[in-house]
Amino acid sequence: MPSEIREQVLAYLQSHRVVTLATEADGHPWAAAVFYVSDGFTLYFLSAPTSRHCLNLANNPRVAATIQEDYADWMEIKGVQLEGVASQLSGEEELLARQRYAEKFPFVGQLARAPEAIAKAMAKVRWYRLVPRRLFFIDNAAGFGARAEVDVDP
Repeated sequence: MPSEIREQVLAYLQSHRVVTLATEADGHPWAAAVFYVSDGFTLYFLSAPTSRHCLNLANNPRVAATIQEDYADWMEIKGVQLEGVASQLSGEEELLARQRYAEKFPFVGQLARAPEAIAKAMAKVRWYRLVPRRLFFIDNAAGFGARAEVDVDP
């Protein structure tokens, strides 16, 4: 059963696009939604380093995050809750993140043809990696409040 849930979560991460990050600085929590691409359980996202969540990450890399849809029926709720560490990328890992991101979001690979405002904004972003330390999968179809911890170690 655990390997089934593990595979279900990996497929869930692949099929979704938005993660809500919860960060903190000086006792002030903050949440922000960002588009992501996954590689296994690791998530990659881009954001402006001057955004509040990235400034928070620069001081405290620990995050909590959720991925879910907007459900009308409680019994259909599925989603991921996780805690982990986020860090800014550079070098080869940044190039890999850009490549994976462009596969999921083709406009990123076509910036030469993008509107000027988008190209300018993309020139200012930085790339980040979120590595989960603990991850839970919620699936109310398996029973109301069903939540399973998933082993994120390779």
